Order: sequence, then structure tokens, then C-alpha cells
Amino acid sequence: MKVKLFDESHEKDLEDKINSFLNNLEGEIIDIKLQTSIAMFGEEQIYCFTAMIIYT
Repeated sequence: MKVKLFDESHEKDLEDKINSFLNNLEGEIIDIKLQTSIAMFGEEQIYCFTAMIIYT
């Protein structure tokens, strides 16, 4: 079993990275975990979109 982690500040970037990884994956996907975090820095909102793909 293996894992691949992704961490992006925009959901579209995360989607692109995951799709690229999956297009080249020769193994089998066991599970995909997603998480979104939001933090405030002054007036600015900072987003963190993360994914963990568990595969063989």
C-alpha cells in the first residue's frame, strides 16, 4: 500500500494535480481523503485544499 499527498491553495490546482496523478497511475485506488482548511490573516482568507490518495 502507498500514499500520495497533495496540498494546494486553490481547488482547481488540486483537481489538476490529482487528475494528472490518476492518469499516470498504474496501481489500484483504495481510497481518497479530502480536506479543506480556512485561516484568517488580517483581512485575507487563506485556503488549503489537501488530498491523500491511498493506492497499491
